[in-house]
Amino acid sequence: MKRGIPHLAIAIVLLASALGQSANQQNSENSSSETEVREAIEKYKTALLRRDVAALEKIWADDYVFVNASGEVLTKQQRLANVKSGATALDSINEDENLAVRVYQNSAVTTNRVTIKGQYSGQSVSGQYRSTMVWVKSSAGWQLVSNQLTGLPPK
Repeated sequence: MKRGIPHLAIAIVLLASALGQSANQQNSENSSSETEVREAIEKYKTALLRRDVAALEKIWADDYVFVNASGEVLTKQQRLANVKSGATALDSINEDENLAVRVYQNSAVTTNRVTIKGQYSGQSVSGQYRSTMVWVKSSAGWQLVSNQLTGLPPK
């Protein structure tokens, strides 16, 4: 029994070390993924402002869903048609508070407050909004699968 105690202690130390390395590795992967998501968001903002249909086709997943500030649900195809026709044309997108990015393995949820100037689906959308986006990492990289804008009252 006394000989088993040192072996048990060594096993516990090794297990704790392995778990600690696993947690550190996960934190490092999450940090890298967070950076990638932030970069994807910048590309997304640029593509929206430039009405870059080719870039948006890659950014939006095939099953992408957008819930606008009026509560309407739009698909990827509907959003692309709006961008192509000029019904969606944004002049500016400004972050009003820090962007929060939470990574969960191959997915991420982002939230922030933005001021948008322009139009969506032919309707003026100038104002402040709460934005929530859901991103998923696939072989194509980070793609936006859903986002929602909620209008905020004027200050």
